[in-house]
Amino acid sequence: MSNQPKSIRVALDTLGCKLNQAETELLAKQLAEAGYHLVSPTDGADVYILNTCTVTHIADRKARHLLRLAHRRNPNALVMATGCYAQRAPQELSQIEGVSFVLSNDEKPHLLRLLEESGRLANPTQDSTISPNSGFRTRSFIKVQDGCDSFCAYCIVPLVRGREKSLPVDQIVAEVRHRTGDGYKEVVLTGTEIGSYNYNGVNLKGLLEHILAESDVTRLRLSSLQPQEISHELVKLWHDSRLCRHFHLSLQSGSDEVLSRMKRRYSISDYQQAVSIIRALVPEAAITTDIIVGFPGETSTEFEESFNFCRQTGFARIHVFPYSPRQETQAARMPNQIGAKVKKQRSEQMLVLAKESAQNFSQQFLGKTLTVLREKQSNGLWSGHTDNYIKVYTRSNEDLTNKLLPVKLLEVYKDGVWEEESIG
Repeated sequence: MSNQPKSIRVALDTLGCKLNQAETELLAKQLAEAGYHLVSPTDGADVYILNTCTVTHIADRKARHLLRLAHRRNPNALVMATGCYAQRAPQELSQIEGVSFVLSNDEKPHLLRLLEESGRLANPTQDSTISPNSGFRTRSFIKVQDGCDSFCAYCIVPLVRGREKSLPVDQIVAEVRHRTGDGYKEVVLTGTEIGSYNYNGVNLKGLLEHILAESDVTRLRLSSLQPQEISHELVKLWHDSRLCRHFHLSLQSGSDEVLSRMKRRYSISDYQQAVSIIRALVPEAAITTDIIVGFPGETSTEFEESFNFCRQTGFARIHVFPYSPRQETQAARMPNQIGAKVKKQRSEQMLVLAKESAQNFSQQFLGKTLTVLREKQSNGLWSGHTDNYIKVYTRSNEDLTNKLLPVKLLEVYKDGVWEEESIG
């Protein structure tokens, strides 16, 4: 019998935001470098780690399901939960059968050490390495900021992520260089509130200038901004073609009255001004957004205002969320909570508009040639995205993973477009 320690198989799952994805990606890199073998959650891993979200009750339910499923797949597996749900309700998760560790967001950076100190597993082999992109997307997520000071009425995030804090500029630039050195073509900067980035007087605009000047990044994308953070000075940076023409601007409601109850820090007029700046300086940019329907007290008139504003704005994508009460927030205690039936009806109506809006945006580019980053293959089809976030499909027997290729967009297909041909 060999005395060599076994190669420990670790599966990672992520729910929620791009910040969670960035943290999971960094954890995967640390695990691989330590000799662990990263596998799919369906492969019956020795260790299963779930990075949870708790923004809605649906996210909570998904987390509980995935943890139970991991235990069923391998009853002997070490099952670990971390992230925002673990921060908010650790006791709730620890009572799920098979869950061995529940780690807060503060403990997440130390997960590797805690895993090795658990005494539940043998040490990993040092030759069990993986390629940097194995099992992960061709775009890389880098955390630049964490926490939020806004305390919107509906949002649990400041309570589970804490106050705003930004990472050092030099650290972020070094991480971008490292990811591009690993072969990633696209880097996404993410955080809870990246528009508030400020480290030793360097704001988001300054951070972008440092990255563009001090790295060879091919594509640089931002995860999300608030409308009040958009300025001419910031958007002028998009004259550098490496910055992706994609702005995700949180809206949440198209009604000033609802925005006020939500304690958002902008008006509809502010939002319109931000959109105008972007479209004047970056004409073909995709503007995507989030919408909450059924916020406490939302009247049918206020919903129609929101619906009409979204239709008039012409978003490239709309992410629709029925309001989900979080007990620790102010909105959960508000009167006039909207019933599930009404929220479902409004969600369905907004989702129809979201589909129409996405198709209308894509149709503007039919017949044009745009560069696509190939990401993955599924059922014989390759998919990827343009810099302005149009999803593009093609069929090929070649391995197109992580290739940047100019293609001509032919017709609307599924949730994106079908390409006519590769050029060059």
